[in-house]
Amino acid sequence: MKRPTVGLALEGLPIIGLAALSSVVFGLIGCATMAFILLLACAFCLHFFRDPERIPPADASLAVAPADGKVVKVGQARDPVSGEERTVVCIFMNVFNVHVNRSPVEATLSRIDYFPGKFINASFDKASQDNERAVLSLTGADGGKWTVVQIAGLVARRIVCRADVGDRLSRGERFGLIKFGSRVDCYLPSGYAPLVRVGDKTTAGQTAIARPSA
Repeated sequence: MKRPTVGLALEGLPIIGLAALSSVVFGLIGCATMAFILLLACAFCLHFFRDPERIPPADASLAVAPADGKVVKVGQARDPVSGEERTVVCIFMNVFNVHVNRSPVEATLSRIDYFPGKFINASFDKASQDNERAVLSLTGADGGKWTVVQIAGLVARRIVCRADVGDRLSRGERFGLIKFGSRVDCYLPSGYAPLVRVGDKTTAGQTAIARPSA
């Protein structure tokens, strides 16, 4: 069996390197307080940008969580792509969660839309419409239409999408991240039923959030 290993998201290397270098510089000039503060900042960034391996459930019909965090909404909402009312699972990531995002199912990325916006607290429901966000349209292997929305939060200031239109993503495969606190909304296609409730904790690529209802 393959054991999970802990890696690091490459997008964090410049921030981690700057914090580490600054800590060394302040230490060399004798400013111990600043050196210590920057060392703590470096340790925090190392923790924030961790990128562990994940093992999806054996049942290939199960959709997995696109993000680590806490489920803040399970219900009906207007899909930003189709405009239809669909079941959505919203997951809020605080600054201590892993922030690498993963595909909920095996799918092809058919479209990416970016919307500039505000940076209000991502745990608020209105963040889905008001905040800066990237909307990914996915077509599952069974033809189901999935919409995954990366939403910037109060502290987050950059959404990273590594995937390109036309890419084939496996279930649980990394497609991007959001820096420093944010939210991911996952709109389910018809024929899928949610398996999580508000307040549940999720692990990206590993926690089952939906299954075919038929």
